[in-house]
Amino acid sequence: MDTRHLELLRELAERGSVTAVAQATFRTPSAVSQQLKAAQREFGMRLVEPSGRGLRLTEAGRLLADGGASVAAAIERVQAEWDAFRGGPAGTVTIAALPSAATFLFAGAIRELAGSAITLRFSDFDIAEAEFAGLAADSDIVIAHSLAGPRPAGTERLTVVSLAREPLDVAMAADHPLTVRPALTAADVVDAEWIGVPEGFPFDSVLRAIEQATSAELRIAQRLRDNRLIESLVASGRQLAILPRFTTPTDCGLVLRPLTDIPSTRHVSAIMRPDKAERLSVQRVLGALLAVAADVQTRHTG
Repeated sequence: MDTRHLELLRELAERGSVTAVAQATFRTPSAVSQQLKAAQREFGMRLVEPSGRGLRLTEAGRLLADGGASVAAAIERVQAEWDAFRGGPAGTVTIAALPSAATFLFAGAIRELAGSAITLRFSDFDIAEAEFAGLAADSDIVIAHSLAGPRPAGTERLTVVSLAREPLDVAMAADHPLTVRPALTAADVVDAEWIGVPEGFPFDSVLRAIEQATSAELRIAQRLRDNRLIESLVASGRQLAILPRFTTPTDCGLVLRPLTDIPSTRHVSAIMRPDKAERLSVQRVLGALLAVAADVQTRHTG
């Protein structure tokens, strides 16, 4: 059994198309197609079938793709044991994260890993929750978020580690009439004008929950991605926004108030391919992220 064929099927399962596999593995689509044909000859069964303009795995192909993931994880476990035997983790670990979580995690992780032989390479992505799982194919650790629970959408085949639970508060200008209240309910904010985020982003789920609780449609004036931009607009006007507690500054004209009757806590999680999660350097970085997240959560929520 050629393990390269197992890895190829796994890549197709996770990336979804021959073109995507070719780009990720620095091959031509034609070469990938030829290797899939070779894999089918080796295993004596049909492993892929037409799907629209592309290909998808058959049941047999999916079984072998899962086997490829298991083989990769086993190899990484052995590598981790060898690295530990040789004296500790080393190398480069790539981390992709949503910016609002990276803001409270990255600097602390660098401090935690100072003096180690690990190099961190960061990238940031402001995307919908369901898109974070796809980043795990090309990054060692992906830091994502979800309101539904620690496991973001689409991560069923990935290793997920919960890092923190962060309250999402109602942000308003320091002179807004609602600042006199220590906490807010859906009824308190239903008549306000809002600055929201794109649909599909976790923060938007809080606004949808307010609408469901009050049977009213919120007035959303803008939908923006950048928290710093949202902060500046809220601080200078009468609009409200949902913003994360850990990184929203309250010394520049902003006030935060919790919502008491609406689920408004996001789960920040690290998601990884199972084989990458076995890597000793990745485990060391994950430990640093957990330590930083625990400290931040304690300082902000008690």
